[in-house]
Amino acid sequence: MIPVFSEIFPHAAPLRGLVGGGLIGLAAAIMLLGNGRIAGVSGLLGRTLALGGGTPWSIAASFIAGLPLGALLLSVLLGPVPAHFPPSLALLGVAGLITGIGTRLGSGCTSGHGVCGMSRLSPRSLLATATFMASGMATVALVNLAGAGW
Repeated sequence: MIPVFSEIFPHAAPLRGLVGGGLIGLAAAIMLLGNGRIAGVSGLLGRTLALGGGTPWSIAASFIAGLPLGALLLSVLLGPVPAHFPPSLALLGVAGLITGIGTRLGSGCTSGHGVCGMSRLSPRSLLATATFMASGMATVALVNLAGAGW
């Protein structure tokens, strides 16, 4: 017998995921149509920290500030979302640093390549997104095989 989706993913929230994905797409479309710029979060963060150019600083800073503020607003309206983090803040910091280096080397992050680039059928973004996904799956598999999953 084939298992039902809810049996495989008992904590999935597909409606919230659909709404969240739609809001991400809407933000990317507004940024592209209104400013002519890609809504790549790593690039916008870099611009906010004066590490790059392109998007006006006020727009980049507003976009970056809106990410945690939007999450805070939704948690107030809908209740907290359970989250599970690594057992070590140092591990989380190292992972963030490695991710930041990777976004610089790859000329973009999952939002820039995965959302904006793929919607434009950019060959570079299609390859980058496939690489992100494969690397993420391999990392999770290796961490779980090592018994270090959380």
